[in-house]
Amino acid sequence: MVLVSVLSNALNSLTNAEKRGKRQVLIRPASKVVVKFLSVAQKHGYIGEFEIVDDHRAGKIIVNLKGRLNKAGCISPRFDVAVDEIENWVGRVLPSRQFGCLVLTTSYGIMDHHEARRKHTGGKVLGFFY
Repeated sequence: MVLVSVLSNALNSLTNAEKRGKRQVLIRPASKVVVKFLSVAQKHGYIGEFEIVDDHRAGKIIVNLKGRLNKAGCISPRFDVAVDEIENWVGRVLPSRQFGCLVLTTSYGIMDHHEARRKHTGGKVLGFFY
């Protein structure tokens, strides 16, 4: 398997483990972006607790799954999104406006599209989960 993107590989392994009905999944390598993305998904209740294992290399993350995640994906390249364009992206990427999140990286940190709209800031699109 060729490492295309650390975030893309992490989200693919999350989605595949969820489809197989697994309770836990091991994500490697770990990165700050993946940890922040997982914390946003955890805040919304799509995944359970996760633990970062330091193996003196790239690191590993063990994620407990809840069975609520249908799909998680990375959007590459990381397109610029202004505040007024967020709604267009939500309509394009998510299956419904009622559930799921678009994850953005902004100057205030990595957050979902609801928080970005509250803080009235745009940024770059990282990915999505629903």
